[in-house]
Order: sequence, then C-alpha cells, then structure tokens
Amino acid sequence: MTSSTSGRGLRADARLNRQQIIEAARELFAERGPDVPTEEVARRAGVGTATFYRRFPDRQALISAVALDGFHRVVAIARTAEDEEPDAWRALTRFVHQAGTELRLATWLSVWFASSWAELQKDPETHRLRQILLKILDRLVQRAQADGDMRPDVGTGDLALLIAQLLRPVPGLPTELTQRSMVRSLDLALNSLRVRDDNQQLLHQAITSADLDPGGEHGD
Repeated sequence: MTSSTSGRGLRADARLNRQQIIEAARELFAERGPDVPTEEVARRAGVGTATFYRRFPDRQALISAVALDGFHRVVAIARTAEDEEPDAWRALTRFVHQAGTELRLATWLSVWFASSWAELQKDPETHRLRQILLKILDRLVQRAQADGDMRPDVGTGDLALLIAQLLRPVPGLPTELTQRSMVRSLDLALNSLRVRDDNQQLLHQAITSADLDPGGEHGD
C-alpha cells in the first residue's frame, strides 16, 4: 500500500484532507452505494478534485483506504468493549451493535468491489488488524462460554460469518428499513447464541477463528 493511500509521510493539512475524503466516502457509500462519482466525494469532503486525486489517484485506492479505516475502527470498538464491560457476553453484544455500521460497510464493499477487496486482503496491515480482532473475539467467546452465557457448540468463526451474512446488502430497501433490519437481525443472531435449555444440537463442527485465518495465531 503506497503512502498516498495509507496516509504515512503526509503533512498535517494533507492528512486532514485525506481523512475528510475517507469520511465523506464512507458516508456516501453507506447512503447511496458504490456508484457515487468521485466528484461528489470531493464535494462532500470540502476539497477540490485536484486535491482528491493527489490523495487517491483511482477508485481502488479510495476503497482500500475506506476499508482499512473501517478495520481500525472495528478493532478499537472491540478493544474498548473488552476493557470496559464487566462480563464477556455484554462485551460481545456491545461490540456487535457498535461495530455493526462499520462491519456492514465492509461487507458491502466486499460485494461491490470484489477485486479491490481481494487485493486489500493481501495487505500486511489488513492481516495484522484481522488477527488482532480475531484474538479479541476468541477471548470473549471463550469467556462467555465459560460463564455459561454463550452456547458451547459455536466458535468465533460461526459468530463472524453469521454477522457477515446478515449484513450483506439487500437491494431496494429504504435506508430507514435497512438500518432497522440490521439492528433486529443482529439481536436475533445474538439471541440464537445464548445458552438455553432447549438449544438444539448444531450440524457439523464449530467454525473457529483458525478456519477463517489458517496462518494466524489465535486463542489466549
């Protein structure tokens, strides 16, 4: 990833412009989907098109920056939830809901820009953040299960994939309904992971963080 897309080595004003562009792109992608013209992103960010293209020479560079910024936000949310909540289940619930918007945008980007997303997965910083997040979620899942709050036959991979599938875009839904559906779907997913007397046995083996990232280091 180049310095123009990562933000390293930029002056303070250039870094500010870059972050404003990323924020504007995040908002517009979430509001209107993947086909927003770059000129509109620049206008929302309050910068000229020349400044925009100095920071992001093409759409792939912008997508990569938006996605990486989202990964940083998700990891920060997970860390804060783990540090501040008194028990693991509450930390997991807080993480899922607070990170929902970021995770939804990441899921949408992976659908809309599949080739750019595939390239981003090769980036070392993306891999590092992914491993950090999976380790945090591993700890929370294991603690929630040890506390008797989370059913023991699911893994971190089950949780991650369930959320990702629930957050995939549904064409044609109004913005308000999309947001309401996201919150309710996440609540339903979390509810299905709770320990209950009538939990039915799941088919197949639990999906773990190692299944999602075979080359990584996971667990405590």
